[in-house]
Amino acid sequence: RQIRGSVSSPFSLLLRDNYLDNGNNKMAIQQADKLLKKHKDLHCAKVLKAIGLQRTGKQDEAYALAQEVAALEPTDDNSLQALTILYREMHRPELVTKLYEAAVKKVPNSEEYHSHLFMAYARVGEYKKMQQSISAQDENLSKTMFLPLAERMVEKMVKEDKIEAEAEVELYYMILERLEKYKEALDVVRGKLGEKLTSELQSRENKCMAMYKKLRRWPECNALARRLLLKNSDDWQFYITYFDSVFQLIDESWTPPAEEEHSLEGEVHCSIEQAVKFIEERITEESKSSRPLRGPYLAKLELIRRLRHRGCNNEYKLGDPEELMFQYFKKFGDKPCCFTDLKVFVDLLPPSQYTKFIRQLLDVIPLSAAAENEVALPGDIKALQQHLCVVQLSRLLGIYHAMEKKQKLAVVRELMLRYRHGLEFGKSCLKTELQFSDYYCLLAVHLLLDLWLEGEEAAVWQCLTLLEEGLSHSPSNAQFKLLLIRIYCRLGAFEPVSELYSSLDAKHIQHDTIGYLLTRYAGSLGHYTAASQSCNFALRFFHSNQKDTSEYIIQAYKYGAFEKIPEFIAFRNRLNSSLHFAQVRTERMLLDLLLEANISSSLEESIKSMSLSPEEDDIPWKDLRDNRDLTVLFSWDPKDRDISEEHRKLSLEEETLWLRIRSLTLRLVSGLPTLSHTIQPKNSEKTAENGVSSKIDTIRALLQQLEAAVDSGKKFLEQKIQYPVLGPPPTRMAGFFSNGSCQCQTSLFYLVSDIYELDTNGLEDSAEIQERIGNSFKSLVERLTDLFNKCKGDLIEVRDGTLKTHPNLLENLVFFVETISIALWVLSYCDSVLRPFKSNLQKKKKKKKESSVAMPPVFTHFLDYVTELQTLTSNVIDHIKGLEIILTALKLEELSLKDTLHLQEEKKFTKTVQGKVQSSYHHSVQEIGELLKKRLDTIKKLKI
Repeated sequence: RQIRGSVSSPFSLLLRDNYLDNGNNKMAIQQADKLLKKHKDLHCAKVLKAIGLQRTGKQDEAYALAQEVAALEPTDDNSLQALTILYREMHRPELVTKLYEAAVKKVPNSEEYHSHLFMAYARVGEYKKMQQSISAQDENLSKTMFLPLAERMVEKMVKEDKIEAEAEVELYYMILERLEKYKEALDVVRGKLGEKLTSELQSRENKCMAMYKKLRRWPECNALARRLLLKNSDDWQFYITYFDSVFQLIDESWTPPAEEEHSLEGEVHCSIEQAVKFIEERITEESKSSRPLRGPYLAKLELIRRLRHRGCNNEYKLGDPEELMFQYFKKFGDKPCCFTDLKVFVDLLPPSQYTKFIRQLLDVIPLSAAAENEVALPGDIKALQQHLCVVQLSRLLGIYHAMEKKQKLAVVRELMLRYRHGLEFGKSCLKTELQFSDYYCLLAVHLLLDLWLEGEEAAVWQCLTLLEEGLSHSPSNAQFKLLLIRIYCRLGAFEPVSELYSSLDAKHIQHDTIGYLLTRYAGSLGHYTAASQSCNFALRFFHSNQKDTSEYIIQAYKYGAFEKIPEFIAFRNRLNSSLHFAQVRTERMLLDLLLEANISSSLEESIKSMSLSPEEDDIPWKDLRDNRDLTVLFSWDPKDRDISEEHRKLSLEEETLWLRIRSLTLRLVSGLPTLSHTIQPKNSEKTAENGVSSKIDTIRALLQQLEAAVDSGKKFLEQKIQYPVLGPPPTRMAGFFSNGSCQCQTSLFYLVSDIYELDTNGLEDSAEIQERIGNSFKSLVERLTDLFNKCKGDLIEVRDGTLKTHPNLLENLVFFVETISIALWVLSYCDSVLRPFKSNLQKKKKKKKESSVAMPPVFTHFLDYVTELQTLTSNVIDHIKGLEIILTALKLEELSLKDTLHLQEEKKFTKTVQGKVQSSYHHSVQEIGELLKKRLDTIKKLKI
């Protein structure tokens, strides 16, 4: 009996359960073959064999076999499930949708197949089709999509009293909210059904509040916030709503009705007097509380701030902000949150009072000095925490910024003394815990960074020294690591950064939010291997996110967590449109070409393996999202020195412009192999057919776009924007323009257009083109020589006993390598055009038996250009060898940083830091040199 598509046969069950699951794929393939000898049309056996092939690396065979089965449109469960497993392993979820579309057509009444089809659409993000698949069959799922229909269905369930679960009430609320039926949604939450909303704390109240705000029902907002604050006077969100609603009611001149209730939620406050009285009462209540609550005190400061904003100063007698903040400090100064609480309100203090305010705070901290001239130190952790809060406030109020260099250095010494003293309190801390005094060290480093920016070169080395010392005592402190990463990168030393970043143990979304710290510098400082790894980290996360979020969405459907579905979809979209994702994709492909194209594989093979095509642009330019966390580094700077919204906007604009230039460069390079096919003579009608003429049009169009992007980039840089030192790092765009790489690369792509023209016109009537090509070759050699001259100089120099690094020379060298690589790819295209011409000339020469046929000038130009490139590249390699020798011979340990070092302990860390920078530069130079040698080998092969 023919078992068409059924897997109930013992053979196939055995096959599936034992061999594939145990990873014995070869055995599984053999068993499948045995089965197919007996039942040659057994779908499931074919698919299981395909899974075995897929897992043994024979993807093409597996795909062919699977498509053979899929073409028959199977409808048995086992074949469908096996194909689903296979397609998932192939990362081709879109094929699953086709599979179930066919099954649903054949078995339209199968609820199970409709459900599978729905989930398949969810996996690939086909929301439109999800609606269609639902409307076709599954009523339970259809109500989650077609809102009006869903509303009617749920109403019917309500009338029939069939709503039992909280998830169903949540769903009803969601439907009404999305239909903007806020009044009806409010009735649901306030009614009997709302009683089921119990899984989240204050779920019901929060939903009511959200609806009142949508309906602009400020009396209810106010009354509900007031009632919730009476229950818990420490819930900040309700203070904000309370104040918002009070001022809305005042602005609307609302008055409570004389007879009935003020509102659905009870009594309403609609005057400033009532608000003041209410806050004062909360503070009185708090004083009786067993646990000190911060909310009421901060609410008073918030009310003062809002009243000042409205032009009322002190007519409501709420007290002096300075005194209130002082009292707040006395009560909560020993809590780490005290600084962040007060930070929001410092603009209530007049600048003339800053120093007095800080002195006032210092006077109440119990500090004691061993001798008269010594620094007074805290006796316990509470006093240390209070003192730290004051130091942070001093920085925030700009007191340290106003100091002279000598004073700043004195403060750094004092802070480090306090830091080392504070380590005594943390002797019993675990390695994973932070030391209580870590912030002293961070603040000292911030002061040194100020000095460095003011031109004090030695200060940056002391920053690194102190941070490395801090990290040795507090190995889990992420702030130390992040700051070390930023400073090492600023100095051009990438080697220590890889280790620091991996010790941060960045999780999941952090590869998008802080990954830029790594990917911005790795490649540009010549650490090519590390750059590949850091791109891989990020790409692995982005690619797995696409798969994972589909699963989250499906689980949310399964378990009725409907309100999470839009969140997951938004999350997926946000990551797919991530600026960092687009940057890493582009840079990774450019890097792969740089390291492999025409070295380990041909340019054409490299481009094919990346599925690159010049016509396709997969970057969502209009929807790019900047997900970088630009405030990941703590900063205590005053507002005018801190990172602003304007900085963020400018940084995004700069990153996008640079990405556009890089993306167009990549697409232009990917267009080179498409031109290297045999081209019909000039007047042939076939040119348009064989598609090559359209390819050159693509290249020319991309070149125009590149010119436009470069112009926009130059205009942007004319603004001479300076980001804060801990703000967003600038892109490589400025260096790209100033060192001449940009002009070189653009000229190279114009040269491609000329060579193509020569190819179409032939050698006979193309003297002008040949001359143009010859001139291009000459000017390119000049430009590349200029670029090389901008790479000359010492990478690390010792000046007055202090080290100075020149990372720009390193970045220029990296640009040189990239530009010379593009020059060689263009050269190999030129070679592919000239070779056939040369062999034709030689054939003619043999036919005519002439001793000399005049060679067209383009050949001489080409050979001269190749020779000059070879000489130039050899010179650069020699220069790099020289740099290696200098870097190895540099004796750094003899240096001492004068005026700042006192302790043997510090000397040890200084030595470590300088060693790391020296080693990193050595590593960069080695990797750049190795790559250039490989490129030199490819030049040598280019003799026609």
